Amino acid sequence: MRATFMLGRIAGIKIGVHWSVVVIFGLIWLGLAAGRFPAAYPDRAEPVYAALGLVTALVFFASLLAHELAHALVARRNGVGVEDIVLWLLGGAAKMKSEAPNPGAELRISGVGPLVSLVLGIGFGMGAVLLNAVHGPGLALEAVVWLAAINILLALFNTIPAAPLDGGRLLRAFLWWRTGDRLRATRGATLAGQVFGWLLIALGLYLFLWGAAFGGLWLALIGWFLIAAASMEGRQARLQDVLSGVRVREAMTPDPVAAPGGLSVTDFLSDARYRYRHSAFPVVGDDGAAAGLLTLEQAQQVPDEVRATTRVSEVLIPLDEVRKAAPEDALVDLLPQLEPGARNRVLVLEAGRPVGIVSPSDVSRTVNWLVAVDEERRSGRNG
Repeated sequence: MRATFMLGRIAGIKIGVHWSVVVIFGLIWLGLAAGRFPAAYPDRAEPVYAALGLVTALVFFASLLAHELAHALVARRNGVGVEDIVLWLLGGAAKMKSEAPNPGAELRISGVGPLVSLVLGIGFGMGAVLLNAVHGPGLALEAVVWLAAINILLALFNTIPAAPLDGGRLLRAFLWWRTGDRLRATRGATLAGQVFGWLLIALGLYLFLWGAAFGGLWLALIGWFLIAAASMEGRQARLQDVLSGVRVREAMTPDPVAAPGGLSVTDFLSDARYRYRHSAFPVVGDDGAAAGLLTLEQAQQVPDEVRATTRVSEVLIPLDEVRKAAPEDALVDLLPQLEPGARNRVLVLEAGRPVGIVSPSDVSRTVNWLVAVDEERRSGRNG
């Protein structure tokens, strides 16, 4: 899930928001301001409901962010890099740069999110008790009670042992610890996620047929998402198994054509070396060290009238924002970082100089080759 826009950084971690957040945010705001609050206290003014509903929805999304930040911070403490956190339609997702190194790390990373949600729920619950004792019943108390309940429900739902929920990762950590086989553990968690997803779809359809149209459709949507996400995790696990032991140098496109930083955009676009075959190129300084990455799309976006005076170094993606690897790194560790799009290419550096570049197509080519070799080997044994 890619962010539509970025909010900033917290503890050095990029925080983004997907456009779909607007949908769930609006539903929560509307549900509180036009439903729960007026039903509980019908004698208040409409602007009061709207304002409190807005504040409550914002606090809820802050709680979701705290949940994901907990995953990210514990992941970093266990040696797992974090790409970013994106809030979206069904909650949030902390994107890791690699897998947990062992079952214990997986347990800690996965378990801390629901724990934070539970602590927040208890905290809001205690706040509700205190607020009731001081001020008695009221709209503010209703909002705090809702926040307590929703955080506790979030914690409980996320501990269901089904991928891709946190509980599914906890299940995978347990199975990994018992069997010593991460792939087998992932298969177990994936199967649990698919079964749970189908159960939710069946329940959603049942509710839909019996009149609870919105609730039924929402449950079915969640079930469909769980099935799709669990299946994707299973495919990723099989891919990791195929690529086990493969180094980046074996899959990368070696000796990529590099663009000097002092080259004008006009010369870059007119040079045949940069117009064909590839859509992204390393940019190097005078000493040959990598300075960043430039895509054809970026160059073409420079207005015609300033292309001749604009240098490649002025429009590149800076090196600190580019995904990087070393030739001897495990290729499987790059998988969480690889995404479609020229700007997401991984630069392979050696002594600071670009020696290769990796794209999803490079990985696909390597996988196809490994599968073909394995099939040939099996057919040879059978023959």
